[in-house]
Amino acid sequence: MNIKKIVFASNNRGKIKEMKAMLSDLGLEILSAGEMGITEEVEEDRNTFMGNAYKKASFAAGKLKEWAVSDDSGICIKALGGDPGVKSARWAGPDKDLASFTLEKMKNIPEGARQAYFESAAVLVSPQGEHWTFKGRIDGIISLSSQGRPRPGLPYDAIFIPQGFSKTFAEMSEKEKNSLSHRGWAFKELRSFLEKTS
Repeated sequence: MNIKKIVFASNNRGKIKEMKAMLSDLGLEILSAGEMGITEEVEEDRNTFMGNAYKKASFAAGKLKEWAVSDDSGICIKALGGDPGVKSARWAGPDKDLASFTLEKMKNIPEGARQAYFESAAVLVSPQGEHWTFKGRIDGIISLSSQGRPRPGLPYDAIFIPQGFSKTFAEMSEKEKNSLSHRGWAFKELRSFLEKTS
């Protein structure tokens, strides 16, 4: 396939930084949608992470005639019936802090019932419209309070403690988080695909 350049169909600075870090040594040129002149936001109106990721990546690939990748990810909380799920980026409304809003929703949920998981779906789309899918998930719990300093565009990092750890994503180094996060697992699959095909 000889892929030399990939457009990341997102303007989320935190996600772009993570993706570049995870794929930096493959010799690919990785550009954000904004760097390629796409300023409009694609409406995330699908009811699955994969559906939203495909919609965003296919839009960018079709418009630019370049390889494009997008991910859609979110947090699913057992005590809230799986919410916010695909609404993770917008369920608090435009003027509220997502982490604080979530903790308020969880204020009556005891420590033993705060299970949650992060899920990420990534889709790679070719200039011709072919596509490949990659998934990642990590289980954990919602902390009782915000801990650490969340990276830009990644507000839930300060309230999610992955299984087997005692600290939130926000308290981890980028390398540590990327090695075990939902997006890290999805992009490991993507990386493996690119290594085999480029």
